[in-house]
Amino acid sequence: MIDQKRKDQPDLDAEYDVIVIGAGPAGSAVGALLAEQGRKTLVVDRAVFPRFHVGESLIPETYWQLKRLGLIDQLKQSAFPKKFSVQFVTEEGTETMPFYFNKYKDHESSQTWQVVRAEFDQMLVDNARNQGAIVHTGAQVLDLICEGEQVVGVKLKLNSEETRDIRCKLVVDSSGQTGFIANRLKLKVADPVLKKGTVWAHFKNAHRDEGIDEGATLILQTEGKRSWFWYIPLPDNTVSIGCTGDMAYMFSKERGTSEEIFNQEVERCVGIKKRLADAHPVTEFMTTKDFSYHSTQPAGPGWMLAGDALGFIDPVYSSGVFLALKSGELVADTINDAFDSQDFSVKRLSEWYPDYRNGVENFRKLVYAFYAPGFSFGTFLRQYPQFKMNLVDILIGDVFKPEVSEMFTVMQEEIPELAMSYDPHVALKE
Repeated sequence: MIDQKRKDQPDLDAEYDVIVIGAGPAGSAVGALLAEQGRKTLVVDRAVFPRFHVGESLIPETYWQLKRLGLIDQLKQSAFPKKFSVQFVTEEGTETMPFYFNKYKDHESSQTWQVVRAEFDQMLVDNARNQGAIVHTGAQVLDLICEGEQVVGVKLKLNSEETRDIRCKLVVDSSGQTGFIANRLKLKVADPVLKKGTVWAHFKNAHRDEGIDEGATLILQTEGKRSWFWYIPLPDNTVSIGCTGDMAYMFSKERGTSEEIFNQEVERCVGIKKRLADAHPVTEFMTTKDFSYHSTQPAGPGWMLAGDALGFIDPVYSSGVFLALKSGELVADTINDAFDSQDFSVKRLSEWYPDYRNGVENFRKLVYAFYAPGFSFGTFLRQYPQFKMNLVDILIGDVFKPEVSEMFTVMQEEIPELAMSYDPHVALKE
């Protein structure tokens, strides 16, 4: 479905309550939840929707944000494969027992989906429009309009090449890894441990499991655990497959093109090689590099961050869309409260962040454990079976409970990086 607003974009006013930069999951969630409460909201994106995007696997806890947005029935009626589990495959090709989500939580949220992002993101954009947000695609934010340190609007380049200054009470940056505000204000900090890169493409005719396992996400290790593959089943006999490893290893000069790097890693992965035996790529081979970072502030005078513009960890546990929707929900609720109380102080705009950051830390530490040399989750859980539920909680996205982090106190005896301070508390500026 082509974005019908492309040829007939809405007229823009000179001022809005809130301007949202980026119409991905975070931005569309913010736009919908603000407009639902009567806030005059403009969502702008430089892309024309639908547009291709990676990050197709949802985790179960996205259910609650999608339910609040009113999209669960639409997803149930979609052609997106149903995802009941995640399964890990060792470097020898041994398939471990799948983590079936419903074994740990008896609720319909334990079944989620593998989505085509072009269609899924369009669904979110349409929902924001239906709630009353003004959505303008094919429009680029050139700069912020500031009065001293206070952000009061944006300079917008429309697809007609016209430039407009549009004012607002708040700007929400959900521009993804572009990090529009974080880059301008030099707030972006690279993860000190995770320096990874990915090569990925879509394939037709890859081998798929049957029954309840047909839609499972697979995480497959390569020889020596130098890299790992994701395997995400999509509609129409298509599978998203990507390989992630250290930047220095994946993209050394002698390795050749992206496709050559990918194929070299396939030869080192027993599990993925057999699944690709009869498959062929249907997209070009794409790369994403050095994608692990966070922003040191979630908000400032007249602005807030949401989704990947606030930070990104790693693709291994498919946390990206969940954290985009969750942060978008928290940002929207904070803004609605700010309008109700007429308190737009940075302190008020940042109150949601410490608890959110603690949840993000649980994902990050589990990612550290995944990459830690010599560490085995199987061995750890045999020694400390009481922590299995903590692990499952993070895999499904239930990361905001205080007890979830308890296992890392024990785990850091084997993985010193888990004790590293990673700026979990925000420094607020009044």
